[in-house]
Amino acid sequence: MREATILGRHMVVEGFTGININNLDTFFDLIKNEAKGCQVQLFDARLIAGFDHLYFSVLNALKAHDGGTGISRNLAVETLLYASGQHQITRAIELMGLKPSSSEVVVLIIADTRQEAVSTLERIGGALQGERSEDAIELTDEKIGLIKTAFEIGDLEIEATLRESEKEAVTSLLIERAALLATRG
Repeated sequence: MREATILGRHMVVEGFTGININNLDTFFDLIKNEAKGCQVQLFDARLIAGFDHLYFSVLNALKAHDGGTGISRNLAVETLLYASGQHQITRAIELMGLKPSSSEVVVLIIADTRQEAVSTLERIGGALQGERSEDAIELTDEKIGLIKTAFEIGDLEIEATLRESEKEAVTSLLIERAALLATRG
């Protein structure tokens, strides 16, 4: 489990593998029942570029939500929009949301207190019936190609952003795109 406090709210993130989603509607109802007032967002882990990707998505979503400039009234959905760099909720869900084929999931919880966030994660973790995996959150070599294709990141962008590694460049580009989302009209 990874965690942070952002603008007075607590965020926890955990990856899970071995998830089997037979019916998305039933699956989401189960998660909603376990949320208990916390904001919960689930991501297909294949397109998560590490903890910083989610941290800055939450930061931008909180700023937009608290400042009244968000696209969605729902903070969890706003976080999905920033993580995906999309203005359209449908496109964000298509890009980074769960699909029946998703077997690796990243769970993001935003709560007022650490205790609320952690206890909600425990309930959701039990409902997922998968194995906890920090690797599902991390940007791996296997994910880079998928992310570059899904987010239309070209080699020139990577070269222009390249610091120490391609992984750092991909993460930086996704964070930058999330930050720019608020400026696009």
